[in-house]
Amino acid sequence: MELHNKNTTLVKDIIIGMSDGLTVPFALTAGLSGVLSTNHLIIISGLAEITAGCISMGLGGYLAGQTEVEHYETELQREYDEIEAVPFIELKEVEDIFTGLGVAEQLSKQVALQVSKDKNRWADFMMKLELKLEKPEKDRAAVSAGTIAISYLVGGFIPLSPYILFSDNHTAFNLSCLVTILALIIFGYFKSKMTGQPLLKGTIKVAFIGIIAAGAAFLLAKAVS
Repeated sequence: MELHNKNTTLVKDIIIGMSDGLTVPFALTAGLSGVLSTNHLIIISGLAEITAGCISMGLGGYLAGQTEVEHYETELQREYDEIEAVPFIELKEVEDIFTGLGVAEQLSKQVALQVSKDKNRWADFMMKLELKLEKPEKDRAAVSAGTIAISYLVGGFIPLSPYILFSDNHTAFNLSCLVTILALIIFGYFKSKMTGQPLLKGTIKVAFIGIIAAGAAFLLAKAVS
């Protein structure tokens, strides 16, 4: 069960980083292609955006993970305090939880008494079944930050790489569109598969959002120029 939770969190962080990493640099490079004839400034701008995006997204992931840990610890301490201050109320809440799950009232009382014999187990029970909170890993913030930042970096270099490899702006733009759309389709497929969404719908949705973002940036740059 613990391994499953870790994998779920990892997948979520990869999705967050990769989705933004593909769409934002793609939109930026496509927009700049509409007004610049040389790849030099596009590459510099793309690298700057990827660097800033990695830092921003990674920091956001770290703060979110740290907040999750702190929130859990605060609520856990509150449960311990309530068990000490109002044990009968907390015991009644345990009984109500079991009753709500379909356990007979008399049996709920017996099981609640059994649970209450160990305060650590009691507090953990309340966290999971009353507050619906799972204990996060201690290194959750750092792992989340690193995963999101690396995913953003990988995603960002996909639309930027043709501008690095080819000096011709037109060729680079066309290849960037091609490889990024393919990457969005592949990413959308695996994202839908991992999250249990309909494969076709999820794949089209991810690809469509990326194309719309890039198209809007390209047309805006053209209009401004």
